[in-house]
Amino acid sequence: MGIVLHDYQTTLKTRASLTGIGVHSGKEVSISFMPADADTGIVFQLFNGAELGREFRALVSEVGATDLCTMLGDPAGEHIATVEHIMAALFGLGIDNVAIEIDGSEVPIFDGSAMPFVEAIDQAGVETLSVKRRYIRVIKPVRIENGASWAEFKPYDGTRFEVEIDFESPAIGRQLFASDINADIFRRDIARARTFGFMKDVERLWAAGYALGSSLENSLVIGDDNRVINMGGLRYPNEFVRHKTLDAMGDLALAGARFIGCFRSYRGGHRMNAAALRRLLSDRTAFEIVETTRRERGRSAEMNAVNAPLYAPWMI
Repeated sequence: MGIVLHDYQTTLKTRASLTGIGVHSGKEVSISFMPADADTGIVFQLFNGAELGREFRALVSEVGATDLCTMLGDPAGEHIATVEHIMAALFGLGIDNVAIEIDGSEVPIFDGSAMPFVEAIDQAGVETLSVKRRYIRVIKPVRIENGASWAEFKPYDGTRFEVEIDFESPAIGRQLFASDINADIFRRDIARARTFGFMKDVERLWAAGYALGSSLENSLVIGDDNRVINMGGLRYPNEFVRHKTLDAMGDLALAGARFIGCFRSYRGGHRMNAAALRRLLSDRTAFEIVETTRRERGRSAEMNAVNAPLYAPWMI
């Protein structure tokens, strides 16, 4: 039967803007989403209020750091940090081409989830373009390991995530989230899951210049008594692993095209997500670039191998 895939690339119908604070910098940042042409991909552009500055393509080849967040560019120079939540929203809702203007070096955290970005995309509306969407189809397993942690891509007839975490804290413990992904599932099961941290780590992070904007308004916080101290409690019973899945979606959205396959990880994070994606894309025998062929109404798509998109990281 094949799988149900969208044939054509998408962008936004109109501009949408948001303002918030960076979770690490604590500084106010404004960000705007704008329509972009087919084959543009996702592009961030620094904006100082008067003129546009450097562009950062949302590709794993542009990732400069993965400590605490995913950062595009040079950690010691121009960069844009904490791109994973906005990228997860674009991936989850199936948006291929967007120009993103930002007037600071960190994407705002808002409530610590992807939902504010989902709402901005909904406000702008989605437009289907006339150019075919290309997919990265995994055709053989690729795996990386680091101690007890591992991540892998496997062939699969769809787009699926199987993410497992294992924390010593009894507030989290061992949790698994496994699901095929489409826009409805993303909205319902993943988009509202918030970033999390431990109270015992806060002073160390502050001393290192991180988490300066972190608060109970934008993070799930586990206290020294191993309990969630947020007044409202959890949004999902297993919100922690759902947020780790959200992060993985945002990190793998840096592939340069959507993927057909299953991504699995155990005790992973931003560094491992990026490393697994680099491993996949560095092995041209592990994937192929495909697009849908003509099909009859109501029938599932057949796939056809094509040339790689110009904005893909292996073309740079």
